[in-house]
Amino acid sequence: MKALRIKLHQTSANYRKEETIDNKMTYPLPPISTVTGALHSICGYTEYHKMLVSIQGNYQSMQNKIYTHHCFLNSTMDDRGLLVKMKNENLLSTAYDKVAEAKKSQGNSFLKGITIQVYNQGLLDEYRNLKEMGNKIALWKKSEEYTDKVVMYKTKKQQLTKQKKTLDKKSTEYTDFVEKEKELKQEEKDWKNKIKEYEETHYKKPIAKFRSLTKSVKKYEILNNITLILHIQAEESVLQDIMENIYDLKSLGRSEDFVDVEEIKLVDLVEPEEEIISSYSAYVNYRDTKPINNVGDGNIIVLTSEGIQGTKYYMGTEYKKEKGKRIFLQDKKVPVVYVSNHSVDEESKNVWIDNAGDEQYIVNFLQK
Repeated sequence: MKALRIKLHQTSANYRKEETIDNKMTYPLPPISTVTGALHSICGYTEYHKMLVSIQGNYQSMQNKIYTHHCFLNSTMDDRGLLVKMKNENLLSTAYDKVAEAKKSQGNSFLKGITIQVYNQGLLDEYRNLKEMGNKIALWKKSEEYTDKVVMYKTKKQQLTKQKKTLDKKSTEYTDFVEKEKELKQEEKDWKNKIKEYEETHYKKPIAKFRSLTKSVKKYEILNNITLILHIQAEESVLQDIMENIYDLKSLGRSEDFVDVEEIKLVDLVEPEEEIISSYSAYVNYRDTKPINNVGDGNIIVLTSEGIQGTKYYMGTEYKKEKGKRIFLQDKKVPVVYVSNHSVDEESKNVWIDNAGDEQYIVNFLQK
């Protein structure tokens, strides 16, 4: 059996578990979707190309990296966080000017100047003037001037509709009423648009540049000094594309998790003829594992104890594109086990051996 062997090295990486938010935990090895997604990307594929993967490797250590998490709130809060003015209100980035910062956990006020640290008095005055303008507009919309005009348009439209019902639809008078109704509706629309334009220009657009920024301390789990051994099985044309583009693979995990491609080679896989103990941790198909006492139908012997030891994951393999996003198919998810001490022998099925000189790799393609 032919397969593509890819050997990679990373100084550090975080293969983020998608369900973790506050503290970004990592998988011990890149999941199937991370590997296949990276290969699809370097080959320029926009649709899914079937490929089976075997993933194994080691890392030297794991550490928790502390970082400051910045969160822009959807609206400005008067009593908390850091008040900033964005350079571009449509782009959340570090391009902002600090205005003022709340000094206590509660009881602060940017508008009233209570327990805040002011960084830019001019911008703070601008913010306060805009908030005052917003309040004036809101109050005016509750005033008699505004509500009376709304009622006036409503009453006139009702009167025209009532009078129109008494007329013959084929008469000239009916046509005149239809035109009057259109003119009245257009007049009302123009009036409302004028108010909306004023509000957008004098309040909504300028205030949108001000945001509340909150900070919190969170952590990444970071793996260090990682060696990865990947085996890929796919159509010949797909393997050829991967070989031609593999050196375009710059990172795996986060964008800053850079990759060194140490080897890529098309190899022949053979069935095991003797007991072989893996030197690497690996993801293996859950159905292919069995404990050391050989009870069960599995093929890969887990050596750690009488029971199967390892962390079980359900990993996505195939996906479809919806609105530019990858949606992994639930019925194609694969139950895998992360094992750190396992072996195969001459009776093992659904496993292959890659003889790589001084090393022998146990290859178990992850599939449903």
